[in-house]
Amino acid sequence: MENFVPLAERMRPKTLDDFVGQKHIVGENMLLRRAITMGYVGNCIFYGPPGTGKTTLANIISNTLNGNFRKLNAVSSGVSDAKAIIDEAKKNKMLFGKQTYLLLDECHRWSKAQSDCVLSAIEDGSIIFIGSTTENPFTSMTRAIVSRCRVFEFKQISDEEVVATLKKAIVSENGLGDFPIQITDGALKHLAWASAGDLRMALNALELAVKTTPLNEEKVIFIDETVAEQSIQKKVLSIGETEYYDLLSCFCKSIRGSDTDAALYYSQRLISAGCDPLIIARRLIAHSSEDIGMADSNALLLATSAMYAVQNLGLPECLIPLSHAIIYACEAEKSNSVIVALNKAKEDAENVRDDVVPNHLKNHPSINGPKTKYKYPHDYGGYVKQQYLPDKLKDRIYYVPSKNGREKNLIRKKFIVK
Repeated sequence: MENFVPLAERMRPKTLDDFVGQKHIVGENMLLRRAITMGYVGNCIFYGPPGTGKTTLANIISNTLNGNFRKLNAVSSGVSDAKAIIDEAKKNKMLFGKQTYLLLDECHRWSKAQSDCVLSAIEDGSIIFIGSTTENPFTSMTRAIVSRCRVFEFKQISDEEVVATLKKAIVSENGLGDFPIQITDGALKHLAWASAGDLRMALNALELAVKTTPLNEEKVIFIDETVAEQSIQKKVLSIGETEYYDLLSCFCKSIRGSDTDAALYYSQRLISAGCDPLIIARRLIAHSSEDIGMADSNALLLATSAMYAVQNLGLPECLIPLSHAIIYACEAEKSNSVIVALNKAKEDAENVRDDVVPNHLKNHPSINGPKTKYKYPHDYGGYVKQQYLPDKLKDRIYYVPSKNGREKNLIRKKFIVK
């Protein structure tokens, strides 16, 4: 039966020492590692890309602390499932003194009513809640749950760590140790690169490659880059890593420099070498705000439309709207006022303290605060001058329009005195 268990599951680490990646969370002297070692792990949410170890770490926590581990998927479970686990957890804690760890996979998919059913159990310690999600919990989950949990952000597994794990799986008794495998360094590197930090994807692609490749004349399973490419369904880049990033840099700087021909060439050079067109589309979106911005906001709309086309049309048809958006971005007038304003505002947001909001803007103004009355702009024709920034920042100006494109016609109402 073990042959039917996916390689990623068979190679799932059982201890912290075997756990791959996330050194910023479970590395030596890190908070979560100390908590696990000391036997005190509270409610938490693991947030990050797929295949980065969220479920594995939840299992390790439960095994290390000798607890009962229960798992639910928010897509297929409901209130009754959670209540059954909570009731069982209370009995186990009362009779055997054993803690229950509830892992809720895709926890952002639960509604407020579903989330509320575990709140009391979280608060009274009947269960230790571990949420797992690929979405930002601060924007996708019920605030009541998030406020009671420590959020740990998982990062993509590095290519070096993926390659090391693949090599371990090839010789492991739990992995593919029974197969006479010969694999090239290029194939290993491609599986790591194409999986984009998703260790589960890389392991399952390796298993597919091994089990679908016949023995050669030397009685070994030989896996090269071509086999790896077919197994993970992502084309091998025909360029080196350094050249890849150089070409991507050239593409970005050609947009900024308004060289349409160069930007089109570098985009097609990258795609023909095996680069995912989505990467080009994403960079185009970023530069439409960074380098064009308010000078021509249509560039951002066209860039996002191009990404939609890439996602839904696929190659080769998606190259037409993608090139359309690239040409528009290059020919558009340029302004970096958006990113300049962003950086200034971000700096103040991170460094300025005592930034109390004006009393007249509060949802419930303080009785003892200043008696300034909020002016409803629509009562004044759509705009009226009043203070919006905190006192410490009231004279700050972050956004200054450039003299390019449509932006030169903007009049900052902030400078108009009424």
